[in-house]
Amino acid sequence: MYVLAWYQDYPVSVVSKTGHDILTPQDLAGKRIGLPGLYGTSYIGLRALLEAGSLHETDVTLDSIGYNQVEALVSDQEEAVVVYTTNEPVQLRNMEYQIDEIKVRDYDHLISNGLITNETTISQFPELVYRMNQAMLKGITDTIANPEEAYQICLKYVEGLAQADQVVQKQVLAASIEFWKAEQLGFSDPQAWLNTQQVLLDIGFLTEPVDTTRAFSNQFLDGR
Repeated sequence: MYVLAWYQDYPVSVVSKTGHDILTPQDLAGKRIGLPGLYGTSYIGLRALLEAGSLHETDVTLDSIGYNQVEALVSDQEEAVVVYTTNEPVQLRNMEYQIDEIKVRDYDHLISNGLITNETTISQFPELVYRMNQAMLKGITDTIANPEEAYQICLKYVEGLAQADQVVQKQVLAASIEFWKAEQLGFSDPQAWLNTQQVLLDIGFLTEPVDTTRAFSNQFLDGR
């Protein structure tokens, strides 16, 4: 069961170089689009955008390119690429490319990264679930309040971060934080679960609807 919504919106976009006139989901028709593969977060996000543009997968050409979206776009191998909103667009802009971005969050409200546990743990150790949630919420709250301090802490624990471009990585963190913010941090929107289910049904990842209210819980968010 999903017990805490870390990201409040789905952090996937389709990016193209400015000048290709790919500004809305409808503009994807007939385009060659690179993505890691026909699976996972990027594919689900792309399918949500195609649906928003009343398009089918057969209306575009999809290339499985692995995680080489930046290289594929700048070399004109692809007209557009599916990326994490919080990552590759930041890289491309820092490389001084002019890009257009179609964000899933502007067209559909889907469930994204969060904390999950199993029903046995919930039933036998509910206090553990609550305390884990509170610890994670404290980390999210503190990071939103003081991203620089959080970044410095991460330098000690995230492999390779100290050797990475610090300007870019701090911008990645700032972009990520925008997806965490909410009136109530950690809250799962029931409608977002229904929206996500519909996308998964359209793709065929689900064969029939399920009771989405059994997939998540907000009961471990409130203070005691």
